[in-house]
Amino acid sequence: MSFTRKLLAWYARNGRDLPWRSTRNPYAILVSEFMLQQTQVSRVLEYYPRFLRRFPTIEKLALARPKAVMEQWDGLGYYARAKNLHKLARVVSETCNGRLSDQPEELQQLPGVGRYTAGAVACFAYEKSVPTVDTNVRRVLTRVFAKSELGMQNAELWDLASRILPKDGKRAWRFNQALMELGALICTARKPKCPECPVKNVCIAGRKGVRIRSPRFAHPE
Repeated sequence: MSFTRKLLAWYARNGRDLPWRSTRNPYAILVSEFMLQQTQVSRVLEYYPRFLRRFPTIEKLALARPKAVMEQWDGLGYYARAKNLHKLARVVSETCNGRLSDQPEELQQLPGVGRYTAGAVACFAYEKSVPTVDTNVRRVLTRVFAKSELGMQNAELWDLASRILPKDGKRAWRFNQALMELGALICTARKPKCPECPVKNVCIAGRKGVRIRSPRFAHPE
């Protein structure tokens, strides 16, 4: 598929070196995903290593006092995320021997974990071929594949993401990361950099010269 080839080639050259991309540790990836919910990457880069130094394993987090967890989260905002992450750590430590599942359906049963985060842990930690449709991916898929007059609904986007996702786990990891990176750096919400886009020749919005608004959805979690 031309879209996939172009996207992966672009990501190989332009993907940012982010700490959660250099690990397959499920807990470390889970922490990054909780922090990245509604928070800019630059902000998370400040808190992420500090949090993991204080709570290096899910067991350490489970044993921590709520006050200690909130102190490490202080300033990051959306504090319900910290409470849910702490609650999740206790559940996993007590019922799963401290191991996060590699199955999205099981991960979604945990506190604070929705479809996106479950897919992110399964794909980015365990290299499972499952879609990860966050806000950036929604925007890219809507603009590249949607009919300009109609846009796409949430269920359609998840179905599309599943159909175009490579079946090989390692390739799926790169593909999902690349989709999110394209939305973060090029296919931005307000001022997309269409001339720089690696998939502009296969993008419906780009070819027609129209601006498809990213559909409004509730937060995936």
